[in-house]
Amino acid sequence: MKDSVLPTRQPKARAHSRRLWHFTVLVALGIIWGLAFSLARMSTESGMHPLVINYWTCLLGALLLLLYCAVTRQPLPLKKEFLFLYIVCGLLGSVIPGTLYFYAASRISAGVLSITIATVPLITFVAAAVLRIETMSFLRVAGVLFGIISIALLVIPATSLPDPATAPWVLVMVVAASCYAAENLVVASRTPPGHNVFVIVTGMLIAATIMLTPIVWLSGAFTFISWPPGRSDWAILSMALITATAYGGFYYLVLRAGPVYASQCAYVVTLAGVLWGMLIYGEAHSGWIWASLAAMIVALSLVKPREETGDT
Repeated sequence: MKDSVLPTRQPKARAHSRRLWHFTVLVALGIIWGLAFSLARMSTESGMHPLVINYWTCLLGALLLLLYCAVTRQPLPLKKEFLFLYIVCGLLGSVIPGTLYFYAASRISAGVLSITIATVPLITFVAAAVLRIETMSFLRVAGVLFGIISIALLVIPATSLPDPATAPWVLVMVVAASCYAAENLVVASRTPPGHNVFVIVTGMLIAATIMLTPIVWLSGAFTFISWPPGRSDWAILSMALITATAYGGFYYLVLRAGPVYASQCAYVVTLAGVLWGMLIYGEAHSGWIWASLAAMIVALSLVKPREETGDT
């Protein structure tokens, strides 16, 4: 009798352990990534051009991961399917959204940045539903609507943001979030199985650095990181470390738990980003922003993967 029960319990125990591990990774990533919004704001304090900040973040992140690849003796795959992945994800995951992100960081608060980036799982779900990767339901549609309400609460009321003129930058961040959402789906659908995610991220950051190099030089904005590093320089170095580690962890979740589940990292990122901004910068938000945060939390709760809840 015991022998017949044990094989049944083991898969359930393994499934429970796997879900718990995925949840732990998701929360840790969210807390770390939430700090990046305050670091992004900090990195702009010296007046360095957003393109250059993005360039150094990608370059230093790539160097850190190349060191990892060298130490672990894992060569960078250079087959056609990998090159496609590096280029597309470098563009969608770093070049376009990263540059927009640093432009916006000097204009809107870390807390507002973190709310806008929470649209990633909503956009991911809409795209996944269109592609029939995820199933449509009333609750999920309601979640998307709450997400739209959240952004509307940021950009429509004149008293929502400290400076109403910065409202268009909220919409710019939604465009950046769309790029991240598209990247999620590319990673989930085009990454060959059985490969180390950190090696894939290495290729992505190298591709992003290569693409950014001529843009930075032609813009005439290139500057070196100061030595000894100042506050803004340390922020860039910290963001490079976060990029190198968090991206790998995020891709791990995309491949192991699915793109919509991985995008729920934005739920923790949003809360952590608001709290880090209050802790580091003493940010105080209007009632509209708190209402926007509440609406976004509801949105993320409704769009969460049904396979994790048992809903259909």
